[in-house]
Amino acid sequence: MDTKEQKHLNTELQINNFRTALKGFKNLVEQAAAQKRDERGGLLTQKEDVIDYDKFYEVVQELFGPEVKSQDVKSFYRKLCNNPDVPIDWCEIFGYFSSEEDSLASQMDEENLVFLISRKQRVVISGSRRRDVIKCIVKVPQLDLLITASQKGLITVFNSQMRVQTSTSVTDTSWITGCDYLSQLKRIVATTERTIIVWDYKAQGSGQESYFVIKPMDHCLLCVCVVSLPNQLCRDDILLGDDGGFVNKFTINSDDFGLKQAKSKKKLQSQVLDSKNFKSVKRKLHNDWVMKIRYITPLSCFGSCSLDSVHSLVLESLKRLEDNLPVREFSMPRGANTFCYCTKANVIVTGGDDKVLRLWHPNISTKPVGKLLGHMFSITEIVTNEKDQHIISLSSAKVFRVWDVQTLSLLQVFHDSHGGPGDMQIYSMVYDSNHGMLITGSSVMDMYPLTRMVQDTKQIPHTHEREINVMLYNRYFHQVLTVCSESIIKVWELETGLQIYQILDPHGFSVELTSAALDETGFLFATGAYNGTIKIWDFGSGQEMKVLPEGKDWKEEEHWLRHLVFLKAQEKHQYLILTLERNGKIKMVQGTEEDLYLVVTWELPNVVPLLQDGNHTVHLKPCPKPRNMHIPFPDVQLVEKNVSQCVNSPDISTEVNCIDLLQVEGYNLIAAGTLNGVIILWDFINLTVKELYRPEDCFIVDPDLDPKRFRINNILFLFRNPECARRPSQDSVCSSSQCDSSKGPQSSKGSKQSIHDNEVKGEQHDVTAGLQQPVDKKHPAGIDTQPPVIVTAHEDGHLRFWKLEGKLLKNMLPFTKHSAISLTSLCTDLCSRILLTGNVEGHVILCSISSFLDPPHEEKKLKQLLVWRAHSLEIVQVIYIEDKQLVLTASIDGSIRLWHAFSGHYCGYFGQRRMFELSQSSDFILPCDVNEYPVEIKEENKFTEKKQKYEYPLVFDRQKWKKMSSMSLLFKRTPPKAFEVDHDFKFFKSLSSPKIRRRALEGFLTENREAGVVFGSLPIYRVPSPTSLRFLPLIGSEAQRESANSIAGKKKGGHVQHDKVSRRKSLKRHLVPQINLASSFFPSIPK
Repeated sequence: MDTKEQKHLNTELQINNFRTALKGFKNLVEQAAAQKRDERGGLLTQKEDVIDYDKFYEVVQELFGPEVKSQDVKSFYRKLCNNPDVPIDWCEIFGYFSSEEDSLASQMDEENLVFLISRKQRVVISGSRRRDVIKCIVKVPQLDLLITASQKGLITVFNSQMRVQTSTSVTDTSWITGCDYLSQLKRIVATTERTIIVWDYKAQGSGQESYFVIKPMDHCLLCVCVVSLPNQLCRDDILLGDDGGFVNKFTINSDDFGLKQAKSKKKLQSQVLDSKNFKSVKRKLHNDWVMKIRYITPLSCFGSCSLDSVHSLVLESLKRLEDNLPVREFSMPRGANTFCYCTKANVIVTGGDDKVLRLWHPNISTKPVGKLLGHMFSITEIVTNEKDQHIISLSSAKVFRVWDVQTLSLLQVFHDSHGGPGDMQIYSMVYDSNHGMLITGSSVMDMYPLTRMVQDTKQIPHTHEREINVMLYNRYFHQVLTVCSESIIKVWELETGLQIYQILDPHGFSVELTSAALDETGFLFATGAYNGTIKIWDFGSGQEMKVLPEGKDWKEEEHWLRHLVFLKAQEKHQYLILTLERNGKIKMVQGTEEDLYLVVTWELPNVVPLLQDGNHTVHLKPCPKPRNMHIPFPDVQLVEKNVSQCVNSPDISTEVNCIDLLQVEGYNLIAAGTLNGVIILWDFINLTVKELYRPEDCFIVDPDLDPKRFRINNILFLFRNPECARRPSQDSVCSSSQCDSSKGPQSSKGSKQSIHDNEVKGEQHDVTAGLQQPVDKKHPAGIDTQPPVIVTAHEDGHLRFWKLEGKLLKNMLPFTKHSAISLTSLCTDLCSRILLTGNVEGHVILCSISSFLDPPHEEKKLKQLLVWRAHSLEIVQVIYIEDKQLVLTASIDGSIRLWHAFSGHYCGYFGQRRMFELSQSSDFILPCDVNEYPVEIKEENKFTEKKQKYEYPLVFDRQKWKKMSSMSLLFKRTPPKAFEVDHDFKFFKSLSSPKIRRRALEGFLTENREAGVVFGSLPIYRVPSPTSLRFLPLIGSEAQRESANSIAGKKKGGHVQHDKVSRRKSLKRHLVPQINLASSFFPSIPK
């Protein structure tokens, strides 16, 4: 009764908690609905009390728990915002009345599972005997090798490309039962029923086929494993399990094989060694066959399993094999066929003939911590995927099951249908963590790749059928909108990559969309087409709201829309859109909820002809017009005296190509970049138009040069609002080696390149920390905001930074694989601390501009941090997602790809079947059409700015040599031979550093970025001219000269006489042998 009462009380408590949560949810909905009604009525809400989507979702999770799906909450919130008075049921927050199928379930198919069965690869081992099967497979991760041993004696070694590196055939009458790799001896060990085989797979020539056979054995060997102990040198311990229930430990030394091989004159294919000569111990631990034995390095113990129901699994240290002390035993019905250890979860998984997977804690042998049911046949193999925390189990019916260790849930079931009834058994299975692949061995070897590995590396990223024209990011709903040239609008969920909805032919059949914009609230978006039509849509539902129809007298493509910008309206229910047409005209379109259509109400006059006449500043005058609504820009016209008639050459394009606007306190600006490279700044506060920059010869036609060479492809204002100015500025962005959440694209394989690889402790700054720091409210509000800076992306590949007065602050050519690649897109964060740009070859360039924007705008503070290849074709748009530190890239190849901003790691593409994994992954992968690794440019600092010094190598010291030379050598009249010099005195001890004219090589960086990544970063050394070799003294040259004179005198018949004094003086000269060491240390210099 006590138990029933307790359950009844728990049920009542849960019901009361749920009722409380419903009341809180009702209050939340009423507050949000009241806020929306006030906004529609024109009332303003305090910023602290605004219930946006993030706050709404957070409160819902607090009420109902994290099981509530974000997609259901978003749909509910959109419905509430669109119509606050509509009746709403609390069940909708759980998607109960949702008419659509669950987005995850609808897209859940084979491609979304763990292993991609359709991409299974099969390897048939050549040279295997008839009816042979692969009995054992071993993966050597440190060498990236795969070792297979067939039942009839074929041992094969595969490299990382799954190509046969070497193989041998064991001519033994008994079958092979297992194999492993000897990490210290660098050999392969295999066991047959009565022998141990040791094979040196690296031997060359005829020795490649030879191996050692250790026999006899007391029992039939069934399994083998190698004990991995790092403190052992030239020695390996192997553990053997036999049919008598014994566990044997053999110690194998390198001397056991090296001496035998040296003594044998004739190399035989097999050399027999007596097992009694090896150190071995054994102990009976089971009452039945030992089916599997493994050494678990994290636990510093071995494990062996048997078909014994009492002593099913033994887990103990190696010392217990040498004594008779009790051991840790795990019991299970009908024993265990196999087991494995999961390091992260710290559990041992066992499986046997009772068809149950049991999870055991290593220190608790009385009861398993969990059970996994589902197999219908005996379990024969178990392996683990440590990275994803998966367990893969195999039954005797060749049925695979993939389990999640943490949740104990079943993720995937698949069956190997190869072969007939006689080929049903799979004898071995291993998981290759290096390549994300499950490998099984039967009569053939099958490889099942992970789905994410196939989709990320082999499938071509494909988001749209045609090239991408526009990409937008809704940071309020965390969704991405894409538009292709085929006029298809798609909306995607950022966290998962799943498609929410799509709109076909939004502006009519075969009408291409060329531009789009999102309003500041995230509830509306606008699209523009090549025929000049504009439509406003509801972002949540995709419903059309307003339209600007095509004019009757419009010519085809005359009003092609290049760019749209949603303006902030001063009044409620008012829509304002700034447009840029391909003919260079800048207009404003507006409308209200009561209007049927949008209308063009404002247009800027054309000032390019006036600027062409040499006027750097053109004044405007207000021209008020009667309006029903307030617009953010005044009506202006050119001053009459400035009007000029100027005819442009038809071969020169002077139209505006890109615009950006800045509307903050104190500034009301529009910046424009033209096709011929002119930068124009409209100032609506001072009513002026300035020409900030004009390239030389931009109005001159040269048929030999590219007419697009001056074109400005994008323009952007860099401005920090007062909130950002309060935050402490950071000097650089964290690199992949400095962030805790990111690692280099490759750590041990050397895939990641680095430029200026210099790091200094204590001077590493991180802008990402600055981006996420909250605003310091205690900081005084009186902070002077810095004037904005304009950045332009040019066709010649340069980034140029300008003041509003027209002064060039920095002309930067970013590092890429090839120099001078045209830049196409610009993007920055809210506080203008980083700058992202894309080019026509698919590169993304990340720069730190945080310190550079602070006066006096020092050029050295503008630093490029990272560059990576994101696409094989031109990038159309780059978007930085600040809260998640991700980068979205859109290209003409039709794909939208997602990347980690500060490491260049590839996350996936929109349209892939599996969901995104936005957490930083240790597996560095690239799309199939990209083969370049990210290049990280590490910042230079004051310690590395010093000139590097390289000293000369050691030179021969004659005085030191005289003191060390032996007397027998010094008194020889003839020059000694080379071997006499080497053996008679210590030549290398006579070497020393140069003492005269000790000058070092001076190295400096060229900083020639036009040369590209490689040649632009090579150092150049200035080497002072060495002394000519003609003036270097030769050791023993004087003795040689005198000896030659004496010989010449004898040949002529003359008698050479010397007095005693001269002979004594020349004696010392003869003591020095003739050795010319100059040519050994100085290269020959051509005359």
